[in-house]
Amino acid sequence: MTGTAIAVLAVVAVLLLVAGIALGRWFERRGSRPDLDLGTPVERATFHTLHTASLAAPPLRAGLTEDTARKAARRLRSLLGTEALCLSDRATVLAWDGPGRDHHEHRVMARVGEILDSGRSQSIQTRCDQLECPLRWAVIAPLTGEEGVLGALVAYGSRESAVLVRAATEVARWVSVQLELAELDRSRTRLIEAEIRVLRAQISPHFIFNSLAAIASFVRTDPERARELLLEFADFTRYSFRRHGEFTTLADELRSIEQYLALAGARFGDRLKVTLQIAPEVLPVTLPFLCLQPLVENAVKHGLEDSTREYRIVIAAQDAGAEAMVTIEDDGVGMDPGVLRRIFAGELPGSGGIGLSNVDERLRQVYGDEHGLVIETGIGAGMKITIRIPKYRAGVHSAAPGRRPGGFA
Repeated sequence: MTGTAIAVLAVVAVLLLVAGIALGRWFERRGSRPDLDLGTPVERATFHTLHTASLAAPPLRAGLTEDTARKAARRLRSLLGTEALCLSDRATVLAWDGPGRDHHEHRVMARVGEILDSGRSQSIQTRCDQLECPLRWAVIAPLTGEEGVLGALVAYGSRESAVLVRAATEVARWVSVQLELAELDRSRTRLIEAEIRVLRAQISPHFIFNSLAAIASFVRTDPERARELLLEFADFTRYSFRRHGEFTTLADELRSIEQYLALAGARFGDRLKVTLQIAPEVLPVTLPFLCLQPLVENAVKHGLEDSTREYRIVIAAQDAGAEAMVTIEDDGVGMDPGVLRRIFAGELPGSGGIGLSNVDERLRQVYGDEHGLVIETGIGAGMKITIRIPKYRAGVHSAAPGRRPGGFA
């Protein structure tokens, strides 16, 4: 079971417990016993609890900041039914919902400091000297993450209540789960950025040098082609080294491949034969940035660097219902399937197959294991790589609207 699955189960368990606590407080206020046969009050209270929690979750999934705390505090106060509620980090109050902030805020951080040291919830008297203030008791519960205690949730009531202590503690645990998921999201983003940096590093310096040398060779004999190749080179490097966005459109990725192949063609001439079969309807599909280009670069490098014969590559992108089917096929020397398996197992780190394993891992992270690379190859039999890209997947969005470049209009 993955960490995310465990976190989801923890969230469900906490929500059900909070729902039960909310029901207990609902019936306690009404002085009646629940009618489990009819179930209507139970359902209303449970759905209200779950709905309120679902509204508080999105800002917390962005981490513990002043802005996210402010957006979540009102929902959390409604969830607990308290007179006031505040969220703090280790140094200051981030958000306050309800009365009493003007004279309680400066007191609460001293008590929060004690919680940060012990890591356990406490129920305390506020000892407020204003008679009209309803905030007489407070439950201070720690908010934790992977790096320890991040801050505190403080729930204020008019009287001491064991129910409030339990409810505030469980809600603080639920908030902590959301903050841990936020940390996982940030870790995932950092990992993806690191993987993209690795792919960028695989853009061979020899390719850049050879491309510039090929462009230079046309300066005297064919200045117009030299100019076009120089523009292709500029666009290719600008796209490959862009800083923002972990996703792109199929149109933009194919345009980058077209530029790469134009530069490779300037070097290898008529030996490189490329066929593109692109269905226009799949061009807007979103996919991980630098997902296809390393595969094409690997095919060119593997098939032409040490060969003098003609070499063919067929790149196809077709509509397959809920998915876009992309294939990259060549008639090169191919590869021993056993060697390929060792590359994906990380047993041959210096083999030059890092682009294949990197792309495969990123596809599985984004879409699931069923969307990893499918590779058909054999010694002397060329190689065919198939990728199935869902047309829609929650959380997968291009940083900017995709364009349809001239080559794929």
